[in-house]
Amino acid sequence: MWNKPWTMKEGFLIGGGLIVAGLALELSVGPVVWDAFSWPANGIVLAGFLLLIAVLFLLRKRVYAFRFVCTYQAAIPAMVYAVILTIIMGVTRQQIGGTWFNDMLSFWPFVLIYVYIALILGVIILRRLSTFHLSLVTLKRDIPFLLNHVGLFLALTTATLGNADMQRVKMITTVGESEWRALDNNGAIKEMPLAIELKKFIMETYDDGSPKRFASEIQILTKSGKNIETVVDVNKPYEVDGWKIYQYGYDTQMGAQSQISILELVSDPWLPLVYTGIYMMLAGAVCMFVFGKGRKSL
Repeated sequence: MWNKPWTMKEGFLIGGGLIVAGLALELSVGPVVWDAFSWPANGIVLAGFLLLIAVLFLLRKRVYAFRFVCTYQAAIPAMVYAVILTIIMGVTRQQIGGTWFNDMLSFWPFVLIYVYIALILGVIILRRLSTFHLSLVTLKRDIPFLLNHVGLFLALTTATLGNADMQRVKMITTVGESEWRALDNNGAIKEMPLAIELKKFIMETYDDGSPKRFASEIQILTKSGKNIETVVDVNKPYEVDGWKIYQYGYDTQMGAQSQISILELVSDPWLPLVYTGIYMMLAGAVCMFVFGKGRKSL
């Protein structure tokens, strides 16, 4: 073992080593504190990560371990570990501040494995770009590959680092009163960059009196001078100045006569980049289908 060329045995050992290192970090410093990576810290981390990928790629011919990162013998074991950890996350209830398996997004072994996968992706992308040239054959081969891999890299990195900048608060609005304060997940009061006045609470019920639909007619005033009147319905949010406003709840004791509506406001500035990565992967899948179909018809 560890005789060149390295095989998937070494790949599994490297992945296992990351999990052991992650467990050591979990026991010594506790779970990952994502709030510490809010802007501009996450931007600095991303720049440093991209620089690390570039260094590994440039030194791959001198350092065998860096060259090994470009191989499927490294990628497949990393994916196996990621799948196992993701399955554990899927079958356990996830909650902030839970036990190791109940808060996987802050569990060091989970984070390190996905960072390792992103590192592998980054080096492989640079390797493919280094051989890229304009010809029909290589374009059919490289475009789907790059769309899929760059899209996955973009979605992974921005979804992870952008998590610290996501804000989710609840605002309790009352008919006829403007409200600009909201409560975060810890119950702390947060002043918002917009004010909302509840004009009317709307509820439709079934014959047995159970809620069929509930929504809120609201007026929104923003610091940028916008004055908007709209209706926020369940699963039909309204977006303004980077905030999505969702219908969340109401005074259940008053029912249709409720003078209170609870709105949830969500801001996720990195989400467009995550969607860009997903769309790139979809485009890559379409290109693979089209180009593959074209080869079969020849």
